[in-house]
Amino acid sequence: MTVTFDDLLSRARSLPRDGRRAVLGIAGSPGAGKTTLAEHLVRELNGAGEPWVAHVPMDGFHLADVELDRLGRRDRKGAPDTFDAAGYAALLRRLHEEAGGDIVYAPGFERVLEQPIAGAVPVEGTARLVVTEGNYLLLGTGAWARVRPQLDEVWFCELDEDERLRRLIARHERFGKSHDEAVAWVMRSDQRNAELVGATRDRADLVVPGTALPLPQEAPAARAGA
Repeated sequence: MTVTFDDLLSRARSLPRDGRRAVLGIAGSPGAGKTTLAEHLVRELNGAGEPWVAHVPMDGFHLADVELDRLGRRDRKGAPDTFDAAGYAALLRRLHEEAGGDIVYAPGFERVLEQPIAGAVPVEGTARLVVTEGNYLLLGTGAWARVRPQLDEVWFCELDEDERLRRLIARHERFGKSHDEAVAWVMRSDQRNAELVGATRDRADLVVPGTALPLPQEAPAARAGA
């Protein structure tokens, strides 16, 4: 069966049931289109009415560079052990448990600074669906294993490999790396992470093909937490 973006909208719309909040996870390798898909889903589902869908990226749980330096992991930034996975899982649990209550603030991530920013993403108590996206939602090791139980569904973005690499290199260039630096980082660090993420594909509830993914240039402008 061919999956379209309209199919994804319908499936996401049906997730909140019985008056409870649902959390949808979007996983995939670096550059596969997770953030673009999440932003489009949130924008289309909210439409022009009262917003009922929130976007909480996993990237806000990057460890700060000062902590990566202390741990000796800065040259591997983006690997599973360079995130606060336990903190991310705890936030997802809180989003489920505190639906209808006060605003829950999540951290965002500033791409220009390449640093997390505390309290950058507000989730209103009225939000019935939270869309979260990141590489390691389906990882079953360490504190990452606490993430999957907090997600009602997880979709896996599967983009053509050559196109994924092209987009990923272009993104690194857009945020300050030279072409050679971008290629080196992608092939050294991002590809190692991509192989790890690809091995979790079979744990997803739905594999989203590249044909159903919106084009990056159609996405809203980048912002803290996006």
